[in-house]
Amino acid sequence: MPLDSVLTEDLPTFVTHLECSMTGKRYEADRVHGLSEAGRPLLVRYDLEALGRAVSKEALAARRSGGFWRYREFLPVRRAENVVSLGEVTTPLIALPRLAGRLGSRGGEILVKDEGRLPTASFKARGLALAVAMAKELGLTYLAIPTAGNAGAAMAAYASRAGLRSTVFCPDDAPEIAMSETKIQGASVYKVNGLINDCAKIVGDGKAAAGWFDCSTLKEPYRIEGKKTMGIELAEQLGWELPDVIFYPTGGGTGLIGMWKAFAELGAIGWLGDQRPRMVAVQSTGCAPIVKAYEEDTEHAEPWPDAQTIAGGIRVPTAVGDFLILRAVRESGGFAIAVPDEAILEARAEVAREEGLLMCPEGAATYAAYRVALAEGRVAPGDRVVLFNCGSGLKYPMPQVTHSLDRFGEIDYAAL
Repeated sequence: MPLDSVLTEDLPTFVTHLECSMTGKRYEADRVHGLSEAGRPLLVRYDLEALGRAVSKEALAARRSGGFWRYREFLPVRRAENVVSLGEVTTPLIALPRLAGRLGSRGGEILVKDEGRLPTASFKARGLALAVAMAKELGLTYLAIPTAGNAGAAMAAYASRAGLRSTVFCPDDAPEIAMSETKIQGASVYKVNGLINDCAKIVGDGKAAAGWFDCSTLKEPYRIEGKKTMGIELAEQLGWELPDVIFYPTGGGTGLIGMWKAFAELGAIGWLGDQRPRMVAVQSTGCAPIVKAYEEDTEHAEPWPDAQTIAGGIRVPTAVGDFLILRAVRESGGFAIAVPDEAILEARAEVAREEGLLMCPEGAATYAAYRVALAEGRVAPGDRVVLFNCGSGLKYPMPQVTHSLDRFGEIDYAAL
């Protein structure tokens, strides 16, 4: 099927129901849902047998463009008129051979999945495109979201594209460029003197009075469906084999949960063998609730007090899907690891200087974590490792240029 048909023609969709991720209780599809009655995320379930008969790897390969919308059969949007597109692309896998050699990877490979190439320059485009598309399909007209920056920008862009109203709340120390980007793309933007969980409380408390729908991480069912396309796309790029280890910057953890879901679905239709990557949740030592819960072998994470890190996207003191993150990490044989901000900054500078790739702080945290894990023997030198760079490094503060020259004076070229 040509790509334009995937975007403009109705396709059969294979959603059967939604399911509480904690209790397993079934919920009817094609209805507006937030959290389950148990206060836990809802997961979209599919008739995977029918899905597997309806599409093939070869059919996907014939769709040369369209980014994550190429996987329409794996997604919940039923009517093509509700597909919301801003020119999505397949994000590249970029090898770091110089750093791999320097770290003594001995045949291993370091690959960066650079999600900064998506519309609005972050992986949030995946989840919010699906959330907005399903909001449109279900008749919602007004969306609100708490954000560290990139999610708000993505929701604003896709909501405007879909003709929906949007309001965004962000910590007052969020990157200025992300807040400005969000505003110019049509959202009402409010700075909040607190963290993202404080913004989330405002969104939740205001639902009845303001009339908006809460698009917070995992508080609606469809962002995870967009994020799972990272897993499908990665598998396709690697010839339907998976890497040994995935390092993922983890705040709310939607992408990690989504990829684990994608691997299960691909396995169920016979597109993957038994091998699965070890999933590694990467956090900052200034905000590491998932790491603490992993190390204490608990199912849920306690809220992190006084969360502080330069990597705003992973400054999430409490995650509603904490148990889903921890399950994926443990089921895969992975682990959770925290690195200090100093290591994140050093990692960002090292990758930029040595490989020419500018990572965002959250993405750089994955490289910093990989270095520590390799030194500690938690990953092997021969492992094929994928690091997720979740957004463009251009959105974040960088070192200022302080050197200058006087073109009228004498220039000491030997000293330059």
